[in-house]
Amino acid sequence: MGFGTIFFNPDVIAQYLPAILGALWVTVWLSVVITATGLVLGAALAALRTTGLRVLAWPVILFADLLRALPPLVLILILYFGLPSLGLTLPALAVLWIVLSLVLAAFAEEIFWAGITALPRGQWEAGAATGLGRPAVLAHIIFPQALRMGIPSLVNRALTISKTTALGSVIGVKEVVSVAGSAQSTSGSATPLTMAALAYLVILVPAMIASRRIERRFAYQP
Repeated sequence: MGFGTIFFNPDVIAQYLPAILGALWVTVWLSVVITATGLVLGAALAALRTTGLRVLAWPVILFADLLRALPPLVLILILYFGLPSLGLTLPALAVLWIVLSLVLAAFAEEIFWAGITALPRGQWEAGAATGLGRPAVLAHIIFPQALRMGIPSLVNRALTISKTTALGSVIGVKEVVSVAGSAQSTSGSATPLTMAALAYLVILVPAMIASRRIERRFAYQP
C-alpha cells in the first residue's frame, strides 16, 4: 500500500468526514468554554491574593501549586472513576470541563499574580489618592495593566489547553481524537488520524494568528 492510500484514503475520508466534523465542533466548544471558565476563575483567585489575608491567600497558593504539578490526565481519571465510589457520578464532558478549567485557572492565577506584583506600589497609592477604594483600584488600575502584561502567557496557556481536550478520549468524550481513534480501529486505516491532525490545524492555526495580533495590539508599554 502506498503512502497516499494509508494516510489519505479518499473512501475513508468520505465515510468518516461527517463524524470528524461533528467531533471538531465538540472540541471547539470545549476549548472556548474551558478557556473562558479558566481565565475568569484565575483572575478571581489572583484578586483574592491581593487582599493580603493569609486565610485567603494560602488556599489559593496551594490550589495553584497542586493543579500545576499534577498531570491533567491523572485528575481526569480520579474524578471520572473515583467519584462514583462516593456516590457521585459526573458525565465525561463535565469531568473534562471541570479538570481542564481548574488546571487553566491555576496557571492563569499565577500569570495574573505575576503581573500584579510587577507593578510599582505607587500605582496602588495613586489610585487610593484619588479616593478609590482598594477593589476599585484593583479593577480599574491594577488589573487592566496586569492583564496586558500577561496576554502572551495567557494566550499560550489557552492554546495549550485546547490541545489538552484530546485527553477526553480516555473517558469517552466524543472529541476529535476519540472519534478518529474509533474510526481508525474500524477502518484499519491511518487516514482518520490524519484527518484529526488536520482538524486541529484548522482550529489552532487561525487561533495562533489571532493570538499574535492580540499580543501586538495590547502589548504592555510601561
